Amino acid sequence: MSDSTPDPIFPPVTMHAVRPNEPVVARVHASVPATSRRAAGIVRHVEIDVSGTPLEGTFRAGQSFGVVPPGETAKGKPHGVRLYSIASPTRGEDGAGKILSTTTKRVISEYSDAEDADRHELFLGVCSNHLCDLRPGDEVMVAGPNGKGFLLPEAPEQHNYIFLATGTGIAPFRGFLKELLEGESPCPSKILLMLGVPWETDLLYREELEALARKHDNLELRWAISRENHHPDRGPYVHDRLEREWSEWESRFTDPKAMVYACGLAGMQVGVFRLLAQRGLTEQFLKIRDEETAAMDPTEWDDARIKRFVRPGARTKLEVY
Repeated sequence: MSDSTPDPIFPPVTMHAVRPNEPVVARVHASVPATSRRAAGIVRHVEIDVSGTPLEGTFRAGQSFGVVPPGETAKGKPHGVRLYSIASPTRGEDGAGKILSTTTKRVISEYSDAEDADRHELFLGVCSNHLCDLRPGDEVMVAGPNGKGFLLPEAPEQHNYIFLATGTGIAPFRGFLKELLEGESPCPSKILLMLGVPWETDLLYREELEALARKHDNLELRWAISRENHHPDRGPYVHDRLEREWSEWESRFTDPKAMVYACGLAGMQVGVFRLLAQRGLTEQFLKIRDEETAAMDPTEWDDARIKRFVRPGARTKLEVY
């Protein structure tokens, strides 16, 4: 990296101002749909008022916080904490760090039991549905903040950004975009956000994001729609669209100021890491801890090998689940 393009320095953060075994009471401030009403899944944007708790003013964009649902497990023990990405800028939804938000998808499925093929009763995610059910004014038990590895750098204007998300992985990027573009001094950095979803109706925060892009010409939005074969933004996935249109995106990735952030389903890590290595960008974005892996054709890297031997570099941030 040249002297004119220093490696990013990241800010210190507060961790565990509220410990998960000692959650505090907060209140829901707002809960609204994050997608169109025709979306395949149900996702809500939930705002939580943490004023008067140790979380007030201590969280940063890119961190997560914990929610402890009420009730007990099947074994009679209290439910443990579940972590959710913060979708707010550091100043919060209110500008004073009193209200944070998150992006919550209801988990609704069927049981799958390897020992009992006939078991198929309804499975409901305990915490996701609890959080989505809450109304403004309702109490919610919270903890945190958590995380120090998915942050914007201290001098954001020194870097350009490539944000890659799938589904609710959009949450921290909403916070980042508000941090970078809203306020008295919008950041002039070039920003690309690519969001992958199954169907166009599943696009999260679409109107809000498109309004930001209209207002700030340094923000470029792209969608990767995986299940609509005739959609102009079909990918089918984020890394597939990047690969297919590499000539359009190459200059963004080879820019020495570029930083790559990826958040969402774990499968995206494999595709993005392979793509970076195939395009000769290992030195800029990746760390390979194994000579055999470094010598291999990246297309032969599987999930297990990547998890074991390939790590994000100084200019890459990864948050997958």
